[in-house]
Amino acid sequence: MKRGFVDTNILIYAATGREDEPAKWEMAHELLREAVLWLSGQVLAEFYNIATVKHRLAIDQANSWLEYLEQFDCQPIDREIVLDGVAISQRYKISYWDGALIAATKRLHLDILYTEDLNHRQSYESVTVINPFLEN
Repeated sequence: MKRGFVDTNILIYAATGREDEPAKWEMAHELLREAVLWLSGQVLAEFYNIATVKHRLAIDQANSWLEYLEQFDCQPIDREIVLDGVAISQRYKISYWDGALIAATKRLHLDILYTEDLNHRQSYESVTVINPFLEN
């Protein structure tokens, strides 16, 4: 069974991509159904903001998604995650936000980060990025 940390973009496709990105919508739903996934407070906050502002998802639908996401374990963002995220972002020349996702994934002792925002199959310390839209 697949296991890993899931980034906001996967959740956005699952919530809003049915018409604009049907293939990604289906793959996102497949990952959510078939994998054991973790997320963080950062992912929840980004999801709500992007879904309601950029994709204009109704507030009640966004809230329903947040309730659905309660089934996944959630890594809180604390001082150590922030500092590790900063160090990772500087070391690999990536955004702080991506560095914080990697830091949260490491904290959970997971080796997979599901995202389309970083290079597929690239390793960042003990974490390997998998773009589920490129996997067969």
